Amino acid sequence: MKPVLFTRRDFTSLFCTHALGGFTVGLVVLMALKLVPVQAGLASSLILGAFLLPGVLLSAWGGDLADRIDKHRLLHRLKVLEWGLVMAAGGALWFRYPLVLYLLIPLLGLQMALLGPVVHASLAQFLSPDELVRGSAWLSVGGWLALSVSLVVAYGLWNGLDEPEAYRRGTVTLLGTSLLSLLTSFGITPEQAAMNDRGALPARGGSRRLLRSASRAPQWWLALVGIGGFYFLTTCYLALLLGAIDLSPGRFFGAPGLLLAMLMLGGMVGALLCVRFSSGRLELGLAPLGALLSGLAGMWLASLPLTSWLEAPMPALIESAQPLLAAFFLVGLGGGLYFMPLHTLILLTSHEQLRARTIAVSHIISALAIAAALVFVAYGLGRLEAGHYLMGLAAIALVLGLGFLLRWPRRVLRLGVFALIRMIYRLRFQGRHHVPAQGAALVICNHVSFMDALVLGGASPRPLRFLMDRPIYESPWLNWLFRLAGAIPVDSERRDPGSLRRSLEKVSQALRQGEVVMLFPEGRLTRDGEMHTFRRGLDMILARDPVPVVPVGLAGLWGSWTSHRNGPALAHFPRRLRARVGVYFGEPIDPRLARREILEWRVGALKSEAEQWVSPQASATLKRS
Repeated sequence: MKPVLFTRRDFTSLFCTHALGGFTVGLVVLMALKLVPVQAGLASSLILGAFLLPGVLLSAWGGDLADRIDKHRLLHRLKVLEWGLVMAAGGALWFRYPLVLYLLIPLLGLQMALLGPVVHASLAQFLSPDELVRGSAWLSVGGWLALSVSLVVAYGLWNGLDEPEAYRRGTVTLLGTSLLSLLTSFGITPEQAAMNDRGALPARGGSRRLLRSASRAPQWWLALVGIGGFYFLTTCYLALLLGAIDLSPGRFFGAPGLLLAMLMLGGMVGALLCVRFSSGRLELGLAPLGALLSGLAGMWLASLPLTSWLEAPMPALIESAQPLLAAFFLVGLGGGLYFMPLHTLILLTSHEQLRARTIAVSHIISALAIAAALVFVAYGLGRLEAGHYLMGLAAIALVLGLGFLLRWPRRVLRLGVFALIRMIYRLRFQGRHHVPAQGAALVICNHVSFMDALVLGGASPRPLRFLMDRPIYESPWLNWLFRLAGAIPVDSERRDPGSLRRSLEKVSQALRQGEVVMLFPEGRLTRDGEMHTFRRGLDMILARDPVPVVPVGLAGLWGSWTSHRNGPALAHFPRRLRARVGVYFGEPIDPRLARREILEWRVGALKSEAEQWVSPQASATLKRS
């Protein structure tokens, strides 16, 4: 059983440090909006611009620092800097000096630009790859939750207190949460060994260098562009709602604040659903689906009378504008599903000693995207109707979703298959981390039913290529699906003498391209529920391409309508629903030791382990006998 993340001191301390820091910054921005005597939309644009500029200029330096010196020590220094800046901001709010506050906003942006790579690189340092999806999602939820709570606190300050008392209590709240954020950072375990401090000064042209390096890695660059698109859209939605907030007494928050809260709630739920759907693995298929959901919800939102509701009192909005609330929630939900896989991809695939710099590239792209969004907002909100403005945002989200769908069709297909299998069966996976994160591998499994390939394809943390009988592969209705899934057709030597050789060549080509190939070494479905002798094709594949072999034991599908237990498979109607199915992955076996007899014994042992969970009573009876 994997430990719960919040029972671990490192993760809990990092989560609290990140969330409390986000709350502090969010409240500073909201207090600044109230203090600065200019039009709200202009104020939000100026503050966001001043806050983001250091992220573009100095994120490269922050990533370089985090990779070169002890992250624990750097994090403490940055939290002390935050405490000092918040004290100064608190003084500016207490005595109402807007000019001082404006000067402090870029310094807070600098502190956040340096802190971001440290926080996320630290997360990847003490979490295993199968925990990183959950940890990254919870960290994002903490950020969204912090901003939401800052909105609620600002609402309480400006609606329940007079102006001087609101400033005083707001200042005390800022100082308290910033100090608490500093204290929680002491719970993060220091690194065992830190790199030296040489080169700590910012390198000339550091941001350009990092961007050029990222452009040479297509998968990273695609993820970075996708993350930039997320921040562009998020900024446009936030600017629309923040610009509509009424700063007069008794009206702060109101309908725009409630819609903003629904948007953030949707983002949090999307991040948590990403954890649920991913089941501890990186599920890139969620990214295009999330963008498409956000785009469709944006089109629905564009058709609703948003302008009239922005000035409505909150009770009226809650009573009769449920479609508007639901649309904003779905936009945020799609955004959470879209962002989390791309962000986790950066954390998982970056080299440990360069991870913070890679995250810094993401922050640079995000800051540039937000700057572009502010330009779009300045043009769009002044010249376009709200419906046309929202339709433009929906179109951008749909373009992003379709682009990722065309780039990763197999990942989306695998996600759909996995969701379908999860609805049909109660699945239990064990040892999925044994599938190598990168490079070629061969996955072998016992063959029980026609559903085996779908179950394993959904369970694997990486897309699988698999062998399939040619008559089934050439089915006129399903051939497109099998081609999209990357199936490799194979025919018997009696029907096509050269088929086996051509299939082995395709398997060899896939392995040499670093893919994972799935094989059923028995060569046919079992007719008695027992494993049969592995065939020589396995030895032939390993002789051509000696790659690690991951054994898998499958149990629970014997007796289903796709097995041969009650007569020919697929010849009768399903009799079971939500049956238990166990898929147990074993440790990779070195190709030099991967003889057929050893592999057959290992798959059989894993199958027996899975059967103990599938039928615990039968297993106990068998042990007693």
